[in-house]
Order: sequence, then C-alpha cells, then structure tokens
Amino acid sequence: MYTSRKLISALALAGFYSAVFVSSAQESVRLGTPVSEADLAGFDLIAEPSGAGFPSGSGTAAQGKAIFESRCAACHGLNGEGNSAATIIVGGDMQSEESPLRTVGSYWPYASTVFDFIRRAMPADAPKSLNDEEAYQVAAYVLYLNGLVGENEVLNAETLPQVRMPNADGFIDQ
Repeated sequence: MYTSRKLISALALAGFYSAVFVSSAQESVRLGTPVSEADLAGFDLIAEPSGAGFPSGSGTAAQGKAIFESRCAACHGLNGEGNSAATIIVGGDMQSEESPLRTVGSYWPYASTVFDFIRRAMPADAPKSLNDEEAYQVAAYVLYLNGLVGENEVLNAETLPQVRMPNADGFIDQ
C-alpha cells in the first residue's frame, strides 16, 4: 500500500509537470526587443584583410600621434612600451618558443586587423568611440611605432591592406 501511494503520487506529479511544460511550450518566449535594421547597421563592422568592408577615411602617423597620446598612452605608454605584457604594442619577438612576446609588430598577420581592432575595441574604456578617421590615424601611428610605415604615409582602405606585416606568413602554410 505504501508503494502504491508513492507510485500514485509520482504519476500525479509527472502529469502536473507535463501539463505545465506543454502549456509553456505553446507560449512564445517574450525576451528582449526586436532589433531594427537601423540598430543593426551600427554593428556592421566587418573588415576583411583585403580592405573590403572598410569605411572611407584616411590617416597618417603624424595625425595619429596626438590621439594616441591622449587616448591610448595611459595603457600602452607614450611609445607603445605598455604597462604589462598585455598592453605592449611595439617590438616583440616570435622566435622565442619559450616566451614569445606577441605585439602588433611581431605577431599580428595583417595591418587591416590592427585597424579593425582599434576601430572596434579601443580605447578599452570607451570602445568604438574613435571615428573612422581617428581609427585610421591611430592605426597608422601604431604601425609607425613598429617601423612598418612612414610618419606621413597615408593609410586608407586601399593602402592599409598593402602594409606587409612581419608575421604575415606565421599562421597559415602558403
């Protein structure tokens, strides 16, 4: 008798939960707010290594220096020397297998990725706060600090992908 009470209770409980789950499955989930095309356009930041998808604009290292000093140097130092291994953006050496120092100049395979990262994620305390011109200018300055472009070399959607990075062949066998 004790066993049959347990069995009846278990079946009743199972029936109850089945009814709850079936009824809730029929209701639509109402989380969040629908995203409009206009809202979505602000996230259209796809930039390929070829330069496809890059915005208009341009910049030089000479133009980017002041922006870098005011918006980036707090973390990266005035000359890109950084405050920790994570914030160093110049120099570096990928030859050391034990402790390679991955920086823009030693690790990143494409200059376009440098621009794209700056545009999306920098400065760390205000991501996406640089306009396209400023992002080109800061990217030019970072590449200049690494000895990869001249101080007055103009970088834009056409010229940026042409910058040859030291580790361009370091990711995929050609």
